[in-house]
Amino acid sequence: MGKKGKREKKGKGAEKTAAKMERKVSRRAKKEEEDLEALIAEFQSLDAKKTQVIETSCPPPSPRLNGSLSAHPEKDELILFGGEYFNGQKTYLYNELYVYNIRKNSWSKVEIPNPPPRRCAHQAAVVPTAGGQLWVFGGEFASPNGEQFYHYKDLWVLHLATKTWEQIKASGGPSGRSGHRMVACKRQLVIFGGFHESARDYIYYNDVYAFNLDSFTWSKLAPSGIGPAPRSGCQMATSPEGSIIIYGGYSKQRIKKDVDKGTLHTDMFLLKTEGAGKEEEKWAWSRLNPSGVKPTPRSGFSVAIGPNNRSLLFGGVHDEEEEESIEGDFFNDIYFYDIGKNRWFPGQLKGPKSEKRKRRRGRQAEAEGAEDEEMEKQHPQGPVEIVKEVVAEDGTVMTIKQVISGPAEEERSESEEEGEDRALGQQVEPCPRSNAMLAVKHGVLYVYGGMFEVGDRQFTLSDLYSIDLHKMEEWKVLVEMDPKAQEWLEESESDEEDDAVEGAEGGEEEEESSEEESEDEEGEEQHPSVQPDEKHADYLARTEQYWIKLARSNMGPDAKEKKVVKVAHAMAKTFYEDSV
Repeated sequence: MGKKGKREKKGKGAEKTAAKMERKVSRRAKKEEEDLEALIAEFQSLDAKKTQVIETSCPPPSPRLNGSLSAHPEKDELILFGGEYFNGQKTYLYNELYVYNIRKNSWSKVEIPNPPPRRCAHQAAVVPTAGGQLWVFGGEFASPNGEQFYHYKDLWVLHLATKTWEQIKASGGPSGRSGHRMVACKRQLVIFGGFHESARDYIYYNDVYAFNLDSFTWSKLAPSGIGPAPRSGCQMATSPEGSIIIYGGYSKQRIKKDVDKGTLHTDMFLLKTEGAGKEEEKWAWSRLNPSGVKPTPRSGFSVAIGPNNRSLLFGGVHDEEEEESIEGDFFNDIYFYDIGKNRWFPGQLKGPKSEKRKRRRGRQAEAEGAEDEEMEKQHPQGPVEIVKEVVAEDGTVMTIKQVISGPAEEERSESEEEGEDRALGQQVEPCPRSNAMLAVKHGVLYVYGGMFEVGDRQFTLSDLYSIDLHKMEEWKVLVEMDPKAQEWLEESESDEEDDAVEGAEGGEEEEESSEEESEDEEGEEQHPSVQPDEKHADYLARTEQYWIKLARSNMGPDAKEKKVVKVAHAMAKTFYEDSV
């Protein structure tokens, strides 16, 4: 009895502390949110000018992360809503709606009157009611400098059949938050966790709310048992029986003034209804101890429900916190959780059923049918295009493409074929990333966007990949990343000074740039350079102009010459070492 009494007392104390912190955060955030409400209202007034639905074909959406990608319940379409983009100095939020046609591999932008305000880190869930509905709850809006946040607590529904947005106003719902999770469970939307952040304080949640899709009413659940600690960005999935799985997530707590400690959660819980069919359902938490190979600790992973009663986890990042910096290890792997068997296992690629097996058995003549023509497009015979990404010291990533002549097919040994297949196979996969957007349609997983970091620079992606989860053979590139869409503005004193005098010296800078370009075309300019390694000095001497032109074409005409040369030398050195 004594121990039980102490535990209960400790639990009540923790609840009081959490409630006190929530009031504190709420007071400090109120002023910030009042400031941002004016900016949000300004954006909404622009949206209010839209009076009709306009759907137009368009290029793939711009780079973004923390949006939502949902599969249409009746059509072969994916629906992308919201998200954010940061260019090093400014944060952009979106409330655009894009539709991806799976069969045509094409995008269209759908402008609908009175949409939800711009946001990211929200949640979206699709239900098949009345031609399909996309429900959206919460998320956040950030000031352009990324230092103030507004957390939404609004609920919206997009009626897919009529292409109309509707805000559902019902009392008793969750407080404003982002990073929460929401799933459609039978005739309810169930929301768990998330966080609320102001400039100086933050709070993480572990509460559970349910929205009834028939009565349009909110209820706060009070499950029995010991549930997950407060967190955001967890995995939340439903079973066919109506139970809910929670795995992982991230939270942080202040250990002393201006010092926070982050926690990567790796525990797993089951939220289950008791007394189903009664007027008032009772819910209960229980701890799960799954078998199999569990995901390595990470945050920022993306989740979806795959075929065969399996939920899946993709990507994420594991941050190594040092005294003055954070280095992130990004992932592009897949883990499956079998809800029925309570077992984790990694998603391993089996590789395409390539024709090299037929060649090894001496049936090369059979490899000239329709399938082989397709394979030849993917793995061309003769010249092979090698694609490499090079990261310079300052974090700039360059994509290098070079065509290398390969030996005739009959001259290659089996080991050479296997090596080439592996090299080519490694290219066709999403680069490691966090905060990507996932959707599953007809057993095919689609991965869009997200971000990764190199040093202090963030790269936001706009590519689209797919993989058949039934076969797990290979990734397919549906939309390649556009290097021109990458923009990064350094935050430094020198850049601020450049910005300050840009108006006064803009003409002179343009004149210098044009002079450099004309000199480069004539091949007479003596570029300042980093002393190259003696091992590849001859190579660099022969090819320096080539690499400089390649670096400048990637970095743009406004890039400073010293930086261009530095990147060019890094590219040349990396390519030389890889080739040797």
